[in-house]
Amino acid sequence: MKGLKKRWGITSNFQLTIVFIVFAITGSASAWISKPVCVWLGILKEDFGFWHTPIRLILIFPLYQILLVLIGFLFGQFKFFWAFEKKMLQKMGLGFMFKE
Repeated sequence: MKGLKKRWGITSNFQLTIVFIVFAITGSASAWISKPVCVWLGILKEDFGFWHTPIRLILIFPLYQILLVLIGFLFGQFKFFWAFEKKMLQKMGLGFMFKE
């Protein structure tokens, strides 16, 4: 855990625990929320068959990004998750969204 704390710039075990909790809640919440969003958008398994799952996974990605920052904010870790989000999107080639 020392290496992970150093890599993420976390100073305490308490903060590391909060970060893990935020990741867990965000993953579960994004998967849970994606179902009603798919229904709202009309992306139903009956209509899309095999493609329903890949489309839902693609839909989960932006939901996850938004929820990660929001839930991180609720747990008092906005600064950490905002930096984490920018770094992850830059690695995915979407860093142009954060040019200063």
